[in-house]
Amino acid sequence: MFELADAVLCAPGAVHSAVELTLLPEHRRGHGAMYDGLNGGRIDADRLRSLLAGLPLPRFPDGRLVLAVDVSPWLRSDAPCSPERLFCHVYGRAKTASQFIPGWPYSFVAVLEMGATSWTQILDAVRLGPADDATAVTAAQLRGVVERLIAAGQWSPGEPDITVVTDAGYDVTRLAWVLRDLPVELVGRVRGDRVMRLPKPPRVYDPKGCRPPKHGPEFRFARPETWPEPAVTTRTATANYGKATAQAWDRVHPRLTHRAAWLGHEGELELPLIEGTLVRLKVEHLSKDRAAPAVWLWSSKTGADGTDVDRAWQAFLRRFDLEHIFRLFKQTLGWTQPRLRDPEAADRWTWLIIAAYTQLRLARPVIQDLRHPREKPTAPHRLTPRAGPADISEPPPAHALPRQSTETPPGRPRTTTRHPEQAPSTPLRRRQNRPPRNNPYRPTTLERLKNKLSSSS
Repeated sequence: MFELADAVLCAPGAVHSAVELTLLPEHRRGHGAMYDGLNGGRIDADRLRSLLAGLPLPRFPDGRLVLAVDVSPWLRSDAPCSPERLFCHVYGRAKTASQFIPGWPYSFVAVLEMGATSWTQILDAVRLGPADDATAVTAAQLRGVVERLIAAGQWSPGEPDITVVTDAGYDVTRLAWVLRDLPVELVGRVRGDRVMRLPKPPRVYDPKGCRPPKHGPEFRFARPETWPEPAVTTRTATANYGKATAQAWDRVHPRLTHRAAWLGHEGELELPLIEGTLVRLKVEHLSKDRAAPAVWLWSSKTGADGTDVDRAWQAFLRRFDLEHIFRLFKQTLGWTQPRLRDPEAADRWTWLIIAAYTQLRLARPVIQDLRHPREKPTAPHRLTPRAGPADISEPPPAHALPRQSTETPPGRPRTTTRHPEQAPSTPLRRRQNRPPRNNPYRPTTLERLKNKLSSSS
């Protein structure tokens, strides 16, 4: 597996097949050894996670760490014998449409970096199973990452809290409640059709003695008439989107009910009140002068000022760097290229890709930009993640083992049956057995055959 990781880094181009990696000088064994290593090898993932947390990590100008969490699927629609597959929500495979394709979804946590770059540092990867709750798995994953960062000395008391940015697919308010005992600030995008509540008004004496309200008036994102005056308003000039206007309201919270994830909330009858800062970001235009809809963000930090609001939406915009890393994994490093059956083998290959990418990131000062003669070379500090993996390779050592002989292999052992036993398929979803519908007006197959023969005669 060490040689396989070296072959991924030293491939002359994009990895289109895992078997082709065995033909490189860095991989001195055959393709059978590659599959044996992935199917029966061992990687100490916990030790690798601790090692990644102790590396030099990028930070924002104020010295804080900004983490991003997102899910990327390994699609396996043509593998009915592979267990633990899920229906993955995939965009971009059809025009203005999304699809659900079977695959293995992986949740990644990465450290974001400022500047004109898309480099990130992957810290953890977890495969979601059929019986897993996405919010619970993400909360446990973030808790483990933050605890390892604290143990590695990346954060100490008195420093700014660690910021975690998420997309609209995560329940950011529940994550903020579960991780409330950690020094983290959750910033997540929420849908534009949500309805939240403002803080409750001051209590006024009522001679009737009724119960005071727990929530304030409704805050409907789609109805501006329900918006009060924002507590903070900032305007920032951007290079690509024109003027960015951010409006923030303090202590905005959702009204929770005993449903879904809050159905059995620790046996308590009263649900918590999770307050935060609601931010509405509006820019003048997108690229190519396209119209820009407003973006709604929710931060777990209350009492935010203008600096906190700007930092929240700027950190959220950096979350898209993780999408470039997913594209690098799939299109260049060949993360989803091997045709593996067992999900445990897919986990080992995923960690090998993370280890190879980490070496590529740490080797940025010694990598040269691979450009055509007509193109202008890029400065070393502005190299993209796709710049020159082949430049860090060296000629194979003189004591390398010789290649295997080219004699005709013995081939598959002779068996009594022509085809080997096929592995059992694993259904994605159990369907209910319905009784057949008897339609008296619909002829059977035998009747249709008789009618056809009679008409032809």
